[in-house]
Amino acid sequence: MEKETKNQEQEFSKHEKDWKDPFKKKVEQKPGVHLGDKDSKNPKKFTFSFWYFFIILIAFILMNTFMASRQTNEQAIDYNQFKTLVERGSIRRVAIEEDKYIGYNFTREQVLANSSGSTDFMQSFSTYKVDDPTFIPLLDTHGVEYYALAPVKPGLLSTLLGYLLPLALVLVFWRFLFSKMGGGKGGQGVLSFTQNKAQVVAEGDTGVRFADVAGADESKYELEEVVDFLQNPDKYTEIGGKIPKGVLLVGPPGTGKTLLARAVAGEAGTPFYRMSGADFVEMFVGVGAARVRDLFKQARENSPCIIFIDEIDAIGRQRSAAGIGGNDEREQTLNQLLVEMDGFDSRTGVIILAATNRPEILDPALLRPGRFDRQVLIDKPDLEGRFEILKIHTKNIKMAKDVDLRKIAQASAGLAGADLANIANEAALLAVRQKRKTVSQAEFEEAIEKSVAGLERKSRVLNEKERERVAYHESGHALTAYLTEGAEAVNKISIIPRGLSALGYTLQYPTEDRFLLSETELLGNIDTLMGGRAAEEVIFNEISTGAGNDISRASDLVRRMIQEFGMSQKYRNITLPTVNSGIAGVGGSRAFSEKAQEYIDSETARIVNERYDIVLNNLKKNKKALESITKRLLENEVIGGTEFEALAKSEVIV
Repeated sequence: MEKETKNQEQEFSKHEKDWKDPFKKKVEQKPGVHLGDKDSKNPKKFTFSFWYFFIILIAFILMNTFMASRQTNEQAIDYNQFKTLVERGSIRRVAIEEDKYIGYNFTREQVLANSSGSTDFMQSFSTYKVDDPTFIPLLDTHGVEYYALAPVKPGLLSTLLGYLLPLALVLVFWRFLFSKMGGGKGGQGVLSFTQNKAQVVAEGDTGVRFADVAGADESKYELEEVVDFLQNPDKYTEIGGKIPKGVLLVGPPGTGKTLLARAVAGEAGTPFYRMSGADFVEMFVGVGAARVRDLFKQARENSPCIIFIDEIDAIGRQRSAAGIGGNDEREQTLNQLLVEMDGFDSRTGVIILAATNRPEILDPALLRPGRFDRQVLIDKPDLEGRFEILKIHTKNIKMAKDVDLRKIAQASAGLAGADLANIANEAALLAVRQKRKTVSQAEFEEAIEKSVAGLERKSRVLNEKERERVAYHESGHALTAYLTEGAEAVNKISIIPRGLSALGYTLQYPTEDRFLLSETELLGNIDTLMGGRAAEEVIFNEISTGAGNDISRASDLVRRMIQEFGMSQKYRNITLPTVNSGIAGVGGSRAFSEKAQEYIDSETARIVNERYDIVLNNLKKNKKALESITKRLLENEVIGGTEFEALAKSEVIV
């Protein structure tokens, strides 16, 4: 027994400190977890809610109603009926209140004599008080007991509910409303419009590294220098070098500008302030400038860090010298941004990244050295870049053995990284829809068509006459492309409607990435566009509205050849540009004479009609091949590139 007691004392002394001060232990905190987060060792801090007050108010009202309720079963009747019951002897006792009479069918003696406690025989009636001088004599005549009741004074609880609680309700609601308008802790309410809306992303929270970005190797190399400066600033300051204050990411939509900025933050492991240009601008003048000041103040306090402004053209648009079409709030915000970028030293460790797809409209003061010192172009990826991007977006997709990503990359020429990500996702969804366990090459090809031509609409049923015309139209495009030098190879012909207005389509995939087009190749593209209408005229001896889009694209291409590329007889090697007016909502003005405009119009018509005649003659010469391809298209609705080439090769007359 003594041995057992001794062991208990040792056990007690072993844990005595912990029992005396259980909260003295140091709390081990993981990165990114704050002491205010949920923890089983830390009691939750009580926070008042408006709903608590509402529930308490309802409880008080119910309690007051219960306490004030009468435990009687009064039956409300008319005054005349009340007098009749008195005359019949059904009412033996009457209580006279301030505004009504209450009649009982029992006397006081009967209640006192009822030792059993039963209330079954008790019944009461009530009616509103009427100024009738015959009522009291009536009670005396029939021997009815009557007595008066003094008015009931409200109690303390009723007074509180009547006066103090409504006032408290108004005060609590007012406080609740202002807390919402002010935004609360970290919120963005109406009254907090001058506060910065930047999202602070802690170290590693972006979840993106340079390995997750493909198709922009040169851009990554430029940004790796920024990351290296944030991690090893002494290497640059010792030699006297300065890192660029700002880096502007320029490129078409969907090329990965925002993704690269997130990758820079992820690689550098620094705080990442992310804002959109539209976040600075509000209806109140001066709010945008205040937000810019607040943003840079936060950045200096948390340096080294990265400020990323997406779509900077929302506030960085070129300022108008005449003030026409200007916006004072936007210009004040831009002025404050220019001042802040000039007012801090890059050695403080604050780097500004910005992204835009419209660099031509940015203010020159924003682009000068000392603000955005470096511009990084992020263009649409080439063939190898598209292949690498597809590998990233398909690494978690179960693919069949027949999938050739390089062929998919070749078929998706001209598409950006966001388009390729969408194609990979659409292919997976199509495979699930067809109840397949893996994604095949057919799903990827269908996803590309869906991205380029639109959603397939088999529900749009054409009559036989229209269906035949559409088939000849698409066959004309394909056959003209086969016959024309410089035209791209045909990959697919279809008469299944897609998108909003396409009743059929002809897909042409380039065999390689092209950055320059010769005059012969441009004319070949024009011929291909005119092939659909020419085929209709060859077969039906009339034209239709189906070539409206083809004519528009062909005319625009010819005008560009004349105005931009200097490919005309009269103005060869001379550009005829259109100058932007710089005023929102107002179109551009030409920088050439009316006579030159007349020449552009006449030359456009001449070239288009000349190419149309060439295409028309070629299709007339190969009418048999046109009919053969159309017949196969009407039977199968879709012809692949290999099948089309075999048909054309066997039927075409060179």
